[in-house]
Amino acid sequence: MFDDFFIRALFAGLGVALVTGPLGCFVIWRRLSFFAGTLAHSSLLGVTLAFSFDINISFSVLLISSAVALILLRLQKTTKLPSDALLGLLAHSSLAIGLVVIGFLSYIRFDIMGLLFGDILAVNKKDLLVIWVGGAIILLVLKLIWKPLFASTVNYELAEAEGMKPEKINAVFTILMAAIIAISIKMVGILLITGMLIIPAAMARNLANNPKQMIIISIIGGLLAVVLGLYSSLEFNTASGPSIITAALVLFILSMFNIRKFKQLKK
Repeated sequence: MFDDFFIRALFAGLGVALVTGPLGCFVIWRRLSFFAGTLAHSSLLGVTLAFSFDINISFSVLLISSAVALILLRLQKTTKLPSDALLGLLAHSSLAIGLVVIGFLSYIRFDIMGLLFGDILAVNKKDLLVIWVGGAIILLVLKLIWKPLFASTVNYELAEAEGMKPEKINAVFTILMAAIIAISIKMVGILLITGMLIIPAAMARNLANNPKQMIIISIIGGLLAVVLGLYSSLEFNTASGPSIITAALVLFILSMFNIRKFKQLKK
């Protein structure tokens, strides 16, 4: 079954959507959209280091993105700069360093478009294993830290007073963010992974009445976006990664119409 490239792409996309759904909800709740973008930008440096030292790309991206996330947490404590300034500094600096390193690797042929926008149709069986096993581990860790993570999202001071150690939980969550970027970079690329985290969750926010509903709807929205995006890519011969994000955007727009209709009914 997995000998067909389209089936492999479909299962890869579904695997990523299952993980980005719940993580994306926390990104929305915690207002970390720019943070997710920063980690995605830093992943280019991870890719270039993987080529430089001939190591696994997902592992290298995980290390670099995790390092950037932890550096951010440290800088937030040791500097007076606002978080958005630190995020901008880290995002553009890591991206620039990655591009500089690419300049030195003239003996390696880089597919820049593939790195930026992904190529899910090139996913192989090994990539599928990384996505599904890695995704299962991410979801397991998320389940283990769910209570303190949600509590610190609602009220950081109260969670700290209850002894839930929100600072450590935040560090674990940032590493989970780095991990999902690492396992999905080949699918949708550096520039579009943030869209997979944000758009389905934003759509779910428009439709859900409680956090549990939002997570379920976000996962369903991500799965639909993958299926619709891949089939439209096949039908209209468009880039697969951007097609998935476009499908997610269409679902978000439809959810906006649902909100307007609901408000009209209430009146």
